[in-house]
Amino acid sequence: MDEEINKNVLKSGTTILGIVCKDGIVMAADRQASAGNLVMQKNAEKAVQINDYLVVSGTGVSSDIQMLKKVIAAELKLKELRTKQRPTVKESANLTGMITYRNIRNPSMIHSIVGTLVAGFDEDGSCELYSVEPAGGIDKIVDYDANFSSGMPFVLGFLERHWKAGLTVKEGVDLAVEAVKSSTQRDMGSGFGIDVFTITKDGIKQVVKQKINPSFVND
Repeated sequence: MDEEINKNVLKSGTTILGIVCKDGIVMAADRQASAGNLVMQKNAEKAVQINDYLVVSGTGVSSDIQMLKKVIAAELKLKELRTKQRPTVKESANLTGMITYRNIRNPSMIHSIVGTLVAGFDEDGSCELYSVEPAGGIDKIVDYDANFSSGMPFVLGFLERHWKAGLTVKEGVDLAVEAVKSSTQRDMGSGFGIDVFTITKDGIKQVVKQKINPSFVND
């Protein structure tokens, strides 16, 4: 029964990535959502701004990713109302890790498997990127990461050669676009578009919103 359920759960073969720059963070993702060998959606939003100061992207089971983002946004708002203080990026990442840890340990017919990247800026203007692995462990990223997305091997191989300390956000955006392009060329679970966000002391902006139009040409 478990095997049959797992075969039919909508999972997001995907590419997500975060890049740390000297003046901020760049977060990027492709747009394809798949279930096994079937492309279910060509315009999926994988990197999402969930409040004024945070961008979250996820890889794993699509419904779990969507629910996790909603729960994180709601819990952070409740914390802010209770404490009269805006949660930090680190607190947001720890909340994400705690929820992820708890979800995979609750008895369930369908296990929650979600890896996330959490990026944001604090009130002092500092920007941070955290990677929350599917078991709930948290790592602060000082260079780049693609979590456990299916495009990870291609992204990390590309960034290993091209990322450098002191990279600007503008350079990071160009690098992120090329990294996602590299992934969509080889990873069966990634494709159909690119979304890129920048996170700086001045706020969050979506700077790239592209779709891939397939076309047929004579060989």
